[in-house]
Amino acid sequence: MSEEFEIRNKVAESGLINFDLTDLVPKGARIGIDLKDYLFEGMILKEKDFREKVAAINPEDYKDAFVYIYNSADAIVPLWAYFLITAKLTDTTKKVVFGNKEDLEVLLMHNAIQSYDFDDFIGKRVLVKGCSDKEIPENAYIELVEQLKPIVKSLMFGEACSNVPIFKN
Repeated sequence: MSEEFEIRNKVAESGLINFDLTDLVPKGARIGIDLKDYLFEGMILKEKDFREKVAAINPEDYKDAFVYIYNSADAIVPLWAYFLITAKLTDTTKKVVFGNKEDLEVLLMHNAIQSYDFDDFIGKRVLVKGCSDKEIPENAYIELVEQLKPIVKSLMFGEACSNVPIFKN
């Protein structure tokens, strides 16, 4: 007697939507600019020298990159200095921000989540993937819950085989 066994994917049949936040991570190089490198002896902003160094920046070196401007020196830098560098780069970069790389990633994920169309999630059971090969800022998970809670039937975190229920509507 031979019996046929059908292999079924119960996760696929459950109507569960698997959502991976790494799919929202914008693609492109991340490049930091330390203002210390534009200061006289790494400490003092001399306008003429500063303007010359900014003028020497090749915007093509930053083409389609996400740029974060920071200052590792213990020096006071006037706001117009950030204006000059940003004005030099905005035509070729994807984004310029003030802060460190982590600040940049938080902002990029914020923008990605805010602009994502979650209409396919309305009334559905959603599982947010827990493990990833990319680092996701913790704030992105908080913002994701804010977007999903009003529209989904249930929200879980982790993997299909072992998840943590977050809430059910």
